[in-house]
Amino acid sequence: MTRGRTTRRWLGASGAVVLLAMGGCSSDPSPPEETTAPSSSDEATTEPSRSTAATPVPPDREALEPLDAADPDPATAVRAVRRLAGRIGPREATSPAYERAAGWVAGELTRLGYDVARQRVDVPAGESWGVSVPAGRSANVVATPPGFEPAEPHLVVGAHLDTVPQAPGAEDNASGVGVLLAVAEAASVRSTRLPAVFVAFGAEEPRGPTDDDHHYGSRHYVDQLGPRERAAVRGMVSLDRVGVGDRVPVGSAGNTDPVQRALLAAARRAGAATVADGGQRSSDHWSFVRAGLPGARLGSTAYAGYHSAGDVPAVVSGAQLERVGRIVAAWLAPR
Repeated sequence: MTRGRTTRRWLGASGAVVLLAMGGCSSDPSPPEETTAPSSSDEATTEPSRSTAATPVPPDREALEPLDAADPDPATAVRAVRRLAGRIGPREATSPAYERAAGWVAGELTRLGYDVARQRVDVPAGESWGVSVPAGRSANVVATPPGFEPAEPHLVVGAHLDTVPQAPGAEDNASGVGVLLAVAEAASVRSTRLPAVFVAFGAEEPRGPTDDDHHYGSRHYVDQLGPRERAAVRGMVSLDRVGVGDRVPVGSAGNTDPVQRALLAAARRAGAATVADGGQRSSDHWSFVRAGLPGARLGSTAYAGYHSAGDVPAVVSGAQLERVGRIVAAWLAPR
């Protein structure tokens, strides 16, 4: 029997959203207006997120029911796609638009009760998909559950927040950030098998032709981990281009690996169709794998609007976002 989704009264009221390719859900033709997060001149590597919202009282973790594959609400993911790609639009990693996107994501995670920090990332000038981009600073938005101990075993769920300069980035990668937020929302009131860290990475998109001209945010995140913190990462999944198609690609940096196999098993439990994808190194999981940490990717179905002005919310399928959310929740769930 499928469990109903939990009403999170302590989050405050929120409107429903128009769903893409998903029936049976309510819609809101007038989403709230975008709010702009202030730019920061703070030189610290990591800074706390600032929010004017009241800090929610975290639930008693030991009293929570276990997370279930049915718990993530796809409407949360769709709302994020509409906000990031439909309202904010192109968000190159060092741009004011990226800062607004990071502020919005940080605010959403803060309202869910997570401890949120922005980890500043220096990135060089370069060329991103044919467009010159300046040197500057980007940021990772890192959300940890209350009482999190980074040297204790945990899992990481990541999705890059930036786009190439010419693309609104609905599929690449508002879709991944949307699923991250939907799963984080569900996990905030459920128990998981290990604590989960949720990271919206900055500066994933290329700024040059080589492997080292890519994935700046996730490489910085890994580089900042000490030996005990690295040993504590028991698995990382990168959500990257997860809203197109009717099967979910499950990517491994090699032919196969334990995280990929665990995600495939989670998909079977969740009833989500998948396709195994070997040799997959073009997302933020690769920053973990190349450093000797376990990681895999969900997503990468080809689509016409890739890295173009055509990457708009209409290309994203709500049904596919729901499949991916089910897989990630089943991977995180106690079993």
